Amino acid sequence: MSNIREIATYAQQNATKLGIQKFDIYGSTVDDTSVQVDQGEPKQVKASNRSGVTVRVWNEENTMGVTSTTDIDPKGLELALQTAYEASFFGVKENVPDFSPEATIPIAKTTKNKALQAPISELIERLLVAEKELLAAHPAIKGVPYNGLAQRDIDRFYLNSEGALRTESHSLASVYLYSKTEEEGKKPRSAGAYRIKENLADLDIAGCVKETADKTISHLNYEKIKTGKYRVVFSAEAFLSLLGAFSNLFNAQSILDNQSLSKADDIGKEIASPLLSVYDDALHPANIGAESFDGEGTPTRQVKLVEKGVLTSFLHSAGTAKRLNAQPTGNASIGAKVSVGPNFYHVFAAATPDSLHGLPMQELSLETAENVILIDDLQALHAGVKALQGSFSLPFDGWLVNKGEKISIESATVAGDFLEVLKSIVYVEKEAELTPGGVCPRVWVSELSITGE
Repeated sequence: MSNIREIATYAQQNATKLGIQKFDIYGSTVDDTSVQVDQGEPKQVKASNRSGVTVRVWNEENTMGVTSTTDIDPKGLELALQTAYEASFFGVKENVPDFSPEATIPIAKTTKNKALQAPISELIERLLVAEKELLAAHPAIKGVPYNGLAQRDIDRFYLNSEGALRTESHSLASVYLYSKTEEEGKKPRSAGAYRIKENLADLDIAGCVKETADKTISHLNYEKIKTGKYRVVFSAEAFLSLLGAFSNLFNAQSILDNQSLSKADDIGKEIASPLLSVYDDALHPANIGAESFDGEGTPTRQVKLVEKGVLTSFLHSAGTAKRLNAQPTGNASIGAKVSVGPNFYHVFAAATPDSLHGLPMQELSLETAENVILIDDLQALHAGVKALQGSFSLPFDGWLVNKGEKISIESATVAGDFLEVLKSIVYVEKEAELTPGGVCPRVWVSELSITGE
């Protein structure tokens, strides 16, 4: 991307020329390379360089216009500013977005050097080796229909007419493998795994292969399950999938739009078991793609959403914070409308006294538990979740576990109410796992309805 200070200078010069007093610009560029393979041959190679900026302009009447462009030379910026200025006269007159009050607060500079990008030939070679190892792991594994090895460089910046100027860069490398079995007289079974790191050299591809193979093989001997109520253990990924599906619970914009399970005055309300704490922590050490500021230039931070079961905070943009008399949290994205979303979940077991509500604390283990369902992966979240009612009914991959022995479940659906699930948590394991959406341990729920075939 062009030098950020040059862009700031162009923008200020063009704004002065156009008579624009107030504006801000958020921009990013992504340099992306990814490969896929199929049965020992390269299937798809993609390389892209995407860049763009979002320009917001406020007029003399303090209404705002927005435009986006991929052209960030002086002429392109002048046209974007002019277009946004013209659009501002048609902007909303109530709750007009404004600069974040924290856009000029200094951020401790945590410099991340971008990794040296590996040649595409090396990406293909490494993924072909991973596919070969996975196919050799068991005779029943006949294909790896979904796979990908990618590397990405990201540059981001934010600037405004009050002197805010932020910029950062980082690199990511990721691998995804999803294998499928074929056995005569049996249904195909499948499973997947994912890894992410700052660079290709440190990426744990071997660990991804092993996890995918182990999971897939564990699903080969499957059985039907009786419909009924079972104690359920959610894997890290499954629990975070559910948490993400009902993220309106913490979203201040959703609350203001009456599209949330929470109300503005719910802060301080007990919404979950005292065993559970949930933070949104963009700067968590495990977050490889950590961003130090959001689309409005607000510094990101650790936001304590649920502390020992109590709803402690919401996720805010500058606008929602102003309307709800709170502080921005660094969770905004700008566009035609400012939106709010989570950065990186950190779910963990809350530190609790030796007894809870007079009951002795119990440590639970799959090695000793009887007749529990371990849910590894929830499916069809787009169709099976009623986010405003709190209910869900979702097919899943998982196992019936008896004293450490896992039997794969042929096919089944789990159903329940998310707020009841939160209150029914009986144990949060100590060991956490890194997933694309955050860090989370396995979470035990006292009872949920499972429908077998």
